[in-house]
Amino acid sequence: MNNQQHEKNIYKHDERNHSDSLSFTRRNFLASSMVLTASKASLVQAKAQPNKKLGVALLGLGSYSEHQLAPALQLTQHCELRGLVTGTPHKIETWKKKYDIADKNIYSYENLPMIADNPDIDVIYVVTPTGTHLKFAQQSANAGKHVWCEKPMAMTVKECQSMIDACKKNNVRLAIGYRMQHEPNTQTIIEYAKSKPYGKINRIIAKAGYAGGAPSPDDWRLSKTMGGGALYDMGVYPINGARYASGLNPMSVSAKHENTRPNIFTEVDETTNLILKFENGLVAECETSVGKKFNVLRINCEKGWYELSPMQSYSGVNGHTSDNKKLHKSVVNQQAKQMDDDALAIIQNTKHLAPGEDGLEDIRIVEAALQSAKTGKEVILR
Repeated sequence: MNNQQHEKNIYKHDERNHSDSLSFTRRNFLASSMVLTASKASLVQAKAQPNKKLGVALLGLGSYSEHQLAPALQLTQHCELRGLVTGTPHKIETWKKKYDIADKNIYSYENLPMIADNPDIDVIYVVTPTGTHLKFAQQSANAGKHVWCEKPMAMTVKECQSMIDACKKNNVRLAIGYRMQHEPNTQTIIEYAKSKPYGKINRIIAKAGYAGGAPSPDDWRLSKTMGGGALYDMGVYPINGARYASGLNPMSVSAKHENTRPNIFTEVDETTNLILKFENGLVAECETSVGKKFNVLRINCEKGWYELSPMQSYSGVNGHTSDNKKLHKSVVNQQAKQMDDDALAIIQNTKHLAPGEDGLEDIRIVEAALQSAKTGKEVILR
């Protein structure tokens, strides 16, 4: 099977697995290009009117958009769902009726550049397989729209930097969908990395994985070029967790793959174990898997410990400390909190909690881990 056929099969399956690009009708195409006011003007207006909600277009209408992001956008205070970008036209009518989306705010992957002329849309949220993030982020930035991009940010450090550069060139913002950094108990862990209430941090254990069934043979999660495998699918949770729990970037990484189903995971890893070494002797033991279930972040210190378990679920994140403190703050909806925080950062011109540079650092570690697993040697990062 050639690459083009393989990519087409991947797009068929699930549109964070998006389907193959199809043109919309001429009527829809013309409608999308008839808006007279430039989008950049709308962004200036948004800054002048801080109570104005930013218009978000979801790019990719797969499971995460359908079941998490779109419902969350009904709860947000500073942004709202106004547009769709999809390669699956048969989904449009259902989404239009459910969320009252105007025809002029609906685009295909092919006519995405026309969104530049639409002042209703301020932000494009890229929710497609990792291997497509660079293309869609660049197109969105070139259209003058702010970019929110699901994790992992991209396939390589070079791609991440290209996304950052495209957004800077077009004077738009870039945020990565690290919802955990917006979750209140996780924010406590991040604060502990600064205040060190239990003394020096000595060891971190970070694990995120699920015991999934056998994916369909054309599932993008089995494709190396599209960003499949445990490291790309789930690995950013323990990697990013080790980084925000320590407040540091690692100096080196060692990694080892473990595949119990080699007939299924022929191109990508099923499970990967990582050792991240930081300055001052701190070590993080990380594991990620699409074949094993675990969900914990534990930080051992000189004078005690604290942990979150589960550490990356959509709800119910909680934990405790060695002196019996409970980490159980609640939030109505993690995705809504994440998107409201990122919308406010745009409106108020403040820093994002997880900008593009944060996503790039995780992909630096992922690339090094793949190299280490291949060679069996530790890879020095800095």
